[in-house]
This record gives sequence, C-alpha cells and structure tokens, in this order.
Amino acid sequence: MRVVVNGQEHDLATATLSQLLAVLDYEGDWLATAVNGDLVHAEDRSECRLKELDRIEVLSPMQGG
Repeated sequence: MRVVVNGQEHDLATATLSQLLAVLDYEGDWLATAVNGDLVHAEDRSECRLKELDRIEVLSPMQGG
C-alpha cells in the first residue's frame, strides 16, 4: 500500500499506524502523529487503520526557547 509520510511516499505492507511507525523505526509514545490532518493519540495508533494514499505526519517535540 502506498502512503505519504512527512511528505515522502512509501510503499509498505502495514495495516495500522503503529505497524507503520515500527517499520519506519519511529519509537516512543512522545511522538505526535496525524493521519490526513487528524491527530491520532498514542493509545489509538494500533486501532488506526491505514488506507491507500493516506497522508501521515510524524512529529517529535522540540526543546528550546
């Protein structure tokens, strides 16, 4: 299935957001994730089913001021 992660297209055999994060080596519950512009909380990632050409954003918090 083709999906777009942070603006880059990937062809992956993943069904859920949590599987996608594992395949792409994103780790940690501190990540912020969104699918097609909708925030997906860490506890909901294993239930978040992906579809062809979904747009996924994975963000990590930044420190500083």
